[in-house]
Order: sequence, then structure tokens, then C-alpha cells
Amino acid sequence: MTSFSARRVRADIPQLNRLIYDRPITYLDSASTSLQPNAVIDAMSRYYQLRHANVHRAVYQTASEATAAYEGARESVAHFINAPGGAGEIVFTKNATESFNLLAKSWGAKNLASGDVVLVSEMEHHANIVPWFQLRETTGIEVRFIPVTDDYRLDLSRSEELMRGVKLLSVAGMSNVLGTINPIGELAALAHRHGALIAVDGAQSVAHSATDVVALDIDFLIFTGHKMLGPTGIGVFWTREDILHTMPPFLGGGGMIADVRTDGYTPANGPTRFEAGTPPIAEAVGLNAAVHYLEGLGMTNVTRHEHALAADALSRFDEEFQGRVRIIGPADTTDRGGVISLDVEGVHPHDVAQVLDQFGVCVRPGHHCAKPLMRRFGLAATVRASYGPYSLTKDTDVLLEALGHAVKMFG
Repeated sequence: MTSFSARRVRADIPQLNRLIYDRPITYLDSASTSLQPNAVIDAMSRYYQLRHANVHRAVYQTASEATAAYEGARESVAHFINAPGGAGEIVFTKNATESFNLLAKSWGAKNLASGDVVLVSEMEHHANIVPWFQLRETTGIEVRFIPVTDDYRLDLSRSEELMRGVKLLSVAGMSNVLGTINPIGELAALAHRHGALIAVDGAQSVAHSATDVVALDIDFLIFTGHKMLGPTGIGVFWTREDILHTMPPFLGGGGMIADVRTDGYTPANGPTRFEAGTPPIAEAVGLNAAVHYLEGLGMTNVTRHEHALAADALSRFDEEFQGRVRIIGPADTTDRGGVISLDVEGVHPHDVAQVLDQFGVCVRPGHHCAKPLMRRFGLAATVRASYGPYSLTKDTDVLLEALGHAVKMFG
């Protein structure tokens, strides 16, 4: 694909051909899960049809092909994020949540002790909060939060104070609720200046912008396949080889060992020490296809397209609803992605979403696995619309039409 065209992307995605209540589907839930192009679906189907076998075990032809496909996915992901050590730094998990548990229960359990601090933010997904609370229960670490300002940005005014005793700063690249894009380069410099490491939740950011772990100067990156046009059931954990080598295995069993004896075991070297049991092989094949598809689109093009859609939508809400609909996120498009959370005055988000569904509009109502952030702004939930590379301005048109109907219905 030599040039970016959202309409061409849409033509590649079969689900967008569906009708919902006799209306074309308007898919605005990409922050929850993205839709898969035929390239991903076909790649996974070909694997199951022609080369389905377990990996790293047998030597027959299809097993060798399956292993090559699985390891090829690791190489593609490494290239996609510019991992300096290549495929040897990429661990496959089942999702970003498991990757955070790997970080906490392997690296964290080994390197953090009572009194050490993990610094996260109020805008984090539960996946980047709960594992640290669990580690606190067993080791006595402190979990500290960076506050969020009234204009939905990280409050770094007390950063030097917040960094005292911090061994790990773990923060989202982009908020899944606010759309706020955090200054990762600045945060990495802050962490390293204080002798801490930095982990980035890239579940929202990796799918929507170019990611270079070397340029960002980060130490850990976590993301997931199903938010980047890939399948569910596969996540990614990246860290530098020198760090990965020191981390103890997270799960035990087959596939992650070099040797097992009656007096103990020796774990394998490299990423496989963290991939116990049969891994997500077909999902890795699908992720590989998704990575190549995104590279064909050009991540700069994807960013520009989604930024324009968000800017257009933000400019129209006040005009359409005159304050009845409040945007929970930055009002401008500076360092902002294509996630727009809405609070409709006097109407429960689930009621709004049900009305929108009657127009074929797919959005997510709820707390978005970010309850600390909801409490920060006195909310129980929001209605969230989120764009992908297949989204069009007409999707916003239908959203506004349906939202107008909901406002009148409950007005």
C-alpha cells in the first residue's frame, strides 16, 4: 500500500459491511478493540488450514513452518518498535494485562523491596495499577500516583518530590479515557535522572503512532495485538536484553525450561523462559500480518488521519449540543489522540449507548477500567467514542445525529 486511504482500509475490513438495525455499522470502539483486515484473517486461516502444529517441539515440515511463522512474528514486532536487541527482546503474552503482571511479578518481585516506590498516574488502566497493589501486599512497596490536572494532563509540577524513592515509573503512552498523549521522552529523562526505570503502557499509543523504544529511551513497553488491527489473545512485553536476562520466569511448565531434574530445573534463555506451555501461535501469525499492514499504511499517516478526525469532532460538539454534552479530555488537539469520552448531562452512559446502538453506532459506556480517573472527575462512567485508521468523518456525522436523538429523548 503506497498511500494512505481510510476508504481503502475500510474495504479491507469485512465487519464494516454489516448492517445494524438496517443501518451501516458505525464502529467507534477502536480503543476497546480494533477491527481486523482481511490480511490478518486470511493469515490466521492459512495457518490453520496448512501449517497448524505446535512450535519449538517437532521437526516435521508443518511444525517447522509453524515455528518459523511464530518466530517471524517476534522479528516483525521487534522491527516495528525498533527493539535494539531484535527478536530476543520480545516476549509474547496473552494480553497487555498479563504483560503487566509479568513486569510486576517477575522484575518487580526480584528488584523491589519494602519502602521502594512504584510511581503511576491517576489516568492509568487497572492493568497498570492492580498488579502493583498486589506486589505491595507481598513486599511492602509504596504505590504513588501522579495527579491529573483539571485540563486532563499529568500534573508534573511536583515531579521532583514525587520521584523520591521511586524505582519504577509506569505510565500510559496515551490515556484510554482522555485521549491525552503523555510526554514519554520527558518522563523517561525524569526517571533516569532519579535512577529509576520507566515502563510504558502502549496499549493505546502503539496502534496509533510510530513507536521507537530507543528514541524514547524507555526500559519497558507493553502493548496488545487486538488494539492494533490484530487478533485477541496475544500481547507483547518488551525490555532490553540485559534486563530480560536477569528476570526470573513468571510461569512454570513446558517450553520455558532448559532442563528439569529431580532436584530442580534450569529455565531457558531468552523470551521463551516467559512463554510456558503452548503459546498463541495463530494469534502471533495474525499479529505479524497486522504489523505489516500498519507498516504499509504508514504510522505517520495513521496519526495524521486520526488527529484530523478528533479535531473535527471536538470542534462540533459545543456547536451541536451547547453544553449538554461535556468532553472528558483535553479540549484542544495538542498531544491528543482519537479517543473522545463524553458525559451527557443527566443521562446514564449506558442509556446513551443503547440509543446510539439503534443507529448502528458502536461505542463503549463504562468506567473503562480506570476507576481512579473516574473518581478524580466525579464520574461513574462515560460514553467513549474512539477512532481507527478505517474511521471516516461520516462516522462522526452519524455519532452526532444519534447523540442528538439521545439528548432529545432524555431531555
